Amino acid sequence: MLDVRKLRLLRELAHRGTIAAVAEALSYTPSAVSQQLAALERDVGRSLLTRTGRRVTLTPAGTVLVEHTEILLADLERAEAELAASETRLSGPVRLGSFPTALRTIVLPAISEIDSAEPELEMAVLEVDPADVPNLLRGNELDMALVHEYDNVPSTIGPGIELEPLLDEVVYLASRASPEVSDDAAIRAHADSRWIVGNPGTLCHSMTVRTCRSQGFEPQVAHRIDDFATVLRFVAAGSGVALVPQLGATDVPPGVALTALEIGRHTRIAYRSGSRSRPALAAVASALHRAAQRFEGVRRDLRPRA
Repeated sequence: MLDVRKLRLLRELAHRGTIAAVAEALSYTPSAVSQQLAALERDVGRSLLTRTGRRVTLTPAGTVLVEHTEILLADLERAEAELAASETRLSGPVRLGSFPTALRTIVLPAISEIDSAEPELEMAVLEVDPADVPNLLRGNELDMALVHEYDNVPSTIGPGIELEPLLDEVVYLASRASPEVSDDAAIRAHADSRWIVGNPGTLCHSMTVRTCRSQGFEPQVAHRIDDFATVLRFVAAGSGVALVPQLGATDVPPGVALTALEIGRHTRIAYRSGSRSRPALAAVASALHRAAQRFEGVRRDLRPRA
């Protein structure tokens, strides 16, 4: 009988790429991870890894085993969810990850509602970049998380994760003056402007760079700032232009014009495959959906100020 703990290590290696990364994420020593994987190879009677110096890659047999491990782990999550459904009340910890712009508008109202309705649920919120969410979920460091993708930066969330739609947003060009041109022309009009972008490696950074490149120019990056409230204040001060999603544009300072673009941002709730039906997670998801619906109603009344 194959050991689920060893299979999980193999699955983590497939996603994280190195034994050192697996060891750090799961609080093992690298030698312990290597020993467990070697034991798994003995259990199955064939090589699962190819070692070249310090690099390790999966053999075809290792890849097949990881695919089956994803199915097995999802089935175990479903079994735990079904057992939890028999409980008469909701209790225990729920660890929720979220990107910054959703925290105040979506997560905080949802958490306040949960705290009042389900006082035995122990909510814990972690601010994370969506790019880090898959490993945090698969490594059991989070139970659920909010992630997003842009139309021009599709998701690379990978296997072992289920996604549930939550909110669709418009992306704005934030500038000092509102251009009297179409959205594409509005971007091209700032080919020589100074740009405020997110830090490299974030989806927001990739979205801005790809949007500018699609209009035939490379943005002249002046500032790298991830907090959109601060970005808008830099724009108001004349320090550059930026692309800002709707959740990041709920408090627009005077002097900033927002031009709606064709680009959309789409927020999803992410779960480990099979865990979505856990009653505690379903309750939190319902509260998140209600908060998102309230934002949908409020944002219709928001008017960009020039």
